[in-house]
Amino acid sequence: MPGPAASNPGRGLRWRPVAPVVAADMDIDEQLLVDIVLRHVYMRGTCSIHLLSHLMKLSLEMAESLFRKLLDQQYFEVRRMEGDDYVFALSPAGRRLSAERSVTLRYSGPAPVSLANYTASVRAQVAQVNVSRASLRRAFSDVVMSDRMLDAIGPALVSQRSIFLYGPSGTGKTTISERLTRVYEDGVLVPYAVEVDGQVVTVWDPAVHEQIPLDGLAAGLDLDQRWVYCKRPFLSVGGELVTSMLDLQRDDSTGTYVAPLQMKANNGILLIDDFGRQLMSPRDLLNRWIVPLDRRIDFLSLGSGRKFDVPFELMVVFSTNLEPSELADEAFLRRIPNKILIPGVDAEEFDAIFRMTAAAFRLDCEPGVSDYCREICLRHSPDLRPCFPRDLCNALSAIAMYEGRRPAATRLEIERAAASYFV
Repeated sequence: MPGPAASNPGRGLRWRPVAPVVAADMDIDEQLLVDIVLRHVYMRGTCSIHLLSHLMKLSLEMAESLFRKLLDQQYFEVRRMEGDDYVFALSPAGRRLSAERSVTLRYSGPAPVSLANYTASVRAQVAQVNVSRASLRRAFSDVVMSDRMLDAIGPALVSQRSIFLYGPSGTGKTTISERLTRVYEDGVLVPYAVEVDGQVVTVWDPAVHEQIPLDGLAAGLDLDQRWVYCKRPFLSVGGELVTSMLDLQRDDSTGTYVAPLQMKANNGILLIDDFGRQLMSPRDLLNRWIVPLDRRIDFLSLGSGRKFDVPFELMVVFSTNLEPSELADEAFLRRIPNKILIPGVDAEEFDAIFRMTAAAFRLDCEPGVSDYCREICLRHSPDLRPCFPRDLCNALSAIAMYEGRRPAATRLEIERAAASYFV
């Protein structure tokens, strides 16, 4: 089910950076721009003003201004004209300067934005959620959710504070978490990169930030192309999470830094799945984030030792099947105001899940097989869990495929599937 932001892009665009036209409009040091220009031309051999504008996400006026400045300083050589555009290359002096500057920076991407502008953008684009039970029901239309569960999740989403989902394995905690972004009705502007103390920190990540087109009204604005309009981010990490992923990562091949997970997830949701089963200990994670969760500010460090703060405006969702008291102390749990138990489902909900799943797998169902499936599950489990119908129907489909026949849900087939599923 697509999120609302995809159907109404551009609505509620509260941060509108205007494209810089002259050097005085830029929010970063001109020398950094020159370094990036030299790198682009060096990497391609020749370049044009239009191509430079596209590569650096700058206006044509700004790209032409940089071209003429470097041409006057004899760092460029004009090779030819293509229409009203210049095709140019580095002069011997330009190649020497590029080689000198590449010792510390080999970044060749869009021009970064300033840390101050990035901070202002995140603060201006903090999510404002207005949901009701009816709107949540629509957002979770492809899963079975009780009114009680919707009424627990709704206020948590309105608060936009962190959520702690806990309960037995297989009760749907991850499924619920992955659908939380559906309540957002707007997108956010995310910069390709941020400049900090002369260093470049890359932020935009196509694996996290899903770009969407602006609507007609917003598309007509002279927006700064160094920002990408995206759905509000959703980032999920599980057992692979280690301490280093929460800090800046140095990319030695380009001399730049990669933003940590929480910075990429700003103005969106970061899911810590299977909390307590990470390579890093829960205590290390909690100590790292106890201040950001409370004050909405995170502190990062460059390789030089320079420390700086960035906004921590995201909703962190912790999902675990372990006992919360075993994972965190009272001081930390107090900073997560929304703690929601996700228990097993009742018989009516279980049957609804079974019917929905069987239809999705196109199973021919024997009359009363849902009741029998529920009975089988309760022989092996103290409660009914939403994962049972999905996993058993998947097993039925695999058995039928192996035997070269149409999949069916019968009492006998349910017993076969359950025999290999439950311990």
